[in-house]
Amino acid sequence: MAPRRSHKKSRAGCRRCKNRKIKMQTQCDEVHPRCGNCAKHGVVCDFENREALDEPSLAPALGTAAINEPSPAVSTATLSVPMAPSPQRSPSPMPATPLTSRPVVPAAPGSSCQVDRFLELRLLHHFTTSTSKTLFTNSPTTEDIWKRAVPQMAFDGRGYLMDAILSVAALHLRYQNPDDKALVRASHAYAASTLAEYCASLERGITEDNAEALFLTATLIAFQSTASRVFIADDAGTDIADPTCPYTLPMPWFHAFQGVKTVVATSWQWIRNSDIVKAVVDSQPSFQLDLNPLGPNSFFGHLLDDLDKELAVEPRNQIPPTSQAYSHAVSVLNWAHKNIHAPATLAFPASVSRRFVELVEEKRPRALVILACFFALLKRMSNVWWLDDVARREVMGLVTMFEPGSSWWKHMEWPVRIALWDGNKMPPDVWGAECEEQPQAVMGFVETMMSHIDLLSTLTRQVQASSSVPVGEDFDLTAAPLD
Repeated sequence: MAPRRSHKKSRAGCRRCKNRKIKMQTQCDEVHPRCGNCAKHGVVCDFENREALDEPSLAPALGTAAINEPSPAVSTATLSVPMAPSPQRSPSPMPATPLTSRPVVPAAPGSSCQVDRFLELRLLHHFTTSTSKTLFTNSPTTEDIWKRAVPQMAFDGRGYLMDAILSVAALHLRYQNPDDKALVRASHAYAASTLAEYCASLERGITEDNAEALFLTATLIAFQSTASRVFIADDAGTDIADPTCPYTLPMPWFHAFQGVKTVVATSWQWIRNSDIVKAVVDSQPSFQLDLNPLGPNSFFGHLLDDLDKELAVEPRNQIPPTSQAYSHAVSVLNWAHKNIHAPATLAFPASVSRRFVELVEEKRPRALVILACFFALLKRMSNVWWLDDVARREVMGLVTMFEPGSSWWKHMEWPVRIALWDGNKMPPDVWGAECEEQPQAVMGFVETMMSHIDLLSTLTRQVQASSSVPVGEDFDLTAAPLD
């Protein structure tokens, strides 16, 4: 296209200057200066033509959308941003930034954009400066990973990871500002967008290119699922103190943490040597269990009383996995109960077997009592925002699931006493043990995890080669549903 020409200047002055009776070229240039290149090529000069200055180089076609109160099924919306350069100027080469689907979140008052960019910047800033410090990192290196490396990975076109970051940050800010409705809607919208894109990526397959990002996303989804329980009464519009409100089991906790385990097992060949993954995993306390839940030092061994009677009516093919599920869960409780590091308790939802999760869903009394003891162990972490009052809320909710006079009440005495304890420090005689540093494993946590996953992978390949048993049936490799 031929360049659009401006009004011509001559030594006698331009047309506008002639009308003003300006005769000298120097006077004309003072009024309408013009660069040499524009004069040479006869094109519109920004200095000479004010209309060129007023024309924007980008014309975003973003309409205003009416946003209703979102639900977990909020869909994502693709923003169309035309990037054609202005015809008056030659575009400068700029590095491309991937454009991904973004959730529709409320815009700031007076904004013409579907997405509130100010809110997104606020959430990202809050994550890097505040939320990243609350994800139970035990070293400056790991904290730096959440603060810097993870957002940088999200910028590389990983929309699901960025939405997970913003979702957790929105929940954190919502906790600090409970009356801010924009944060309520944003937390729902980004959570829904995260799950949609994350599940779509899993369906397309885990590869070397996306394994790290999917692992980190799964981890943040686990945080988001646990933090959402803090707002369950607000989101349902109910009063948590109302005894007529039915208690709902915290299955999102287990589905999310089991999902992390599934992603790790499936992608281990690519992430086992990742410095980021190693740092995140190695920030957890050393995990070494006494697999004898009925030993002399077992505090929760009584939770397995009369297990033989329950197994006697169990379908024959379910007897071994049910017995192992209970025994392993009690072993984890024993380990976390004596561990001086309170976050050790969070190993429970990630490490229990898929069969134990099924027993909880079936509302087996033994599984519910074990679950109550797990939440009571989190009493030491009540000062953490995403676990605020979790012990009292969940334990007292589980109490409502037992009939008056149930034989299981005696097993509920300890978790109820702990959940209702009022004080900053738990005395050892109330807690039931003196917490101490646990014996370190022969191998570090990462190496132990690597060996465990390698063993699972080997067994899975053997099953595929020599048996008709579905992969994951006995090795907990089946993807858990996401809530």
